[in-house]
Amino acid sequence: MLLFTLFLKKIILIQGPTAVGKTAIAVAVAQQLQTAVLSADSRQCYKEMSIGTAKPTVQDQGGVEHYFVDVFPVIDALTVADYERLALGYLDEIFLNHDVAVVCGGTGLYIKALCEGIDPMPQVDDAIVKDVNGGYAAHGIAWLQAAVQAEDPTFYVQGEVENPARLMRALVFVRSTGKSITLFQTKTIKTRPFEIIKVGLELPRDILYSRINMRVDMMMSQGLEAEVRSLYSQKALKNLQTVGYSELFSYFDGDCTLDYAVDKIKQNSRNYAKRQLTWFKRDTATTWFSAADSHVVEQILSLL
Repeated sequence: MLLFTLFLKKIILIQGPTAVGKTAIAVAVAQQLQTAVLSADSRQCYKEMSIGTAKPTVQDQGGVEHYFVDVFPVIDALTVADYERLALGYLDEIFLNHDVAVVCGGTGLYIKALCEGIDPMPQVDDAIVKDVNGGYAAHGIAWLQAAVQAEDPTFYVQGEVENPARLMRALVFVRSTGKSITLFQTKTIKTRPFEIIKVGLELPRDILYSRINMRVDMMMSQGLEAEVRSLYSQKALKNLQTVGYSELFSYFDGDCTLDYAVDKIKQNSRNYAKRQLTWFKRDTATTWFSAADSHVVEQILSLL
């Protein structure tokens, strides 16, 4: 009887690549259910990062309460463990008044932490974090890859060596502890007191890439250059080592033209979308829908 009671609550998890249209569909689902949305995006939670993260505006939110959006200063380097703790707390709050919550995002590790939990990790050295962030900002991903290959060859063989965030985490960890981060990754799955319904949204690649390119152009017209320039003095922060920001920092440094930086944002965004799809497609528990289907909201709700 206890297990039955625990699983009266549900989350609808809406995941997929950048620019596929997750926010609008999640809001529509939440409106139908008269519930709230919990973000699973690692950057939209920062107050100063709005245009470059495609943070949903008040109008975009459609009167639906959103959690983990626009709540922390960019200097707060939240970890995956922080997200797991915060997200479970937010869900407890939502479940006080609702039987279903909508979770929406594209940060694979955050979603994994929410659904399965993460392994406890030793503390790392803040000075090393700053040094690694600065090294990546100055020398790029090739420097990160070479450093990780030399200092943590186990991770280099097993890990995501095209993902700067994962590389930085591995390098910081091995320099702080002297051990490979892989030694602490037990892959033990935690049981959650709610049912998880996983939904994936996708589009044909040419359409998705066109949407990404158009969105970057829209971001520039909305003032992305000014937003990133306002953060230039803090460019070494881990939170700002992300697509849409690092490319413009290079432009401000005089390393490239503005047109080149914008083209790189588009290219890196497309590459990121490809990595996201690879990550999400691994999960066979996900039901996939076309984001362009006019009945997609009804299809998602039919899974309840």
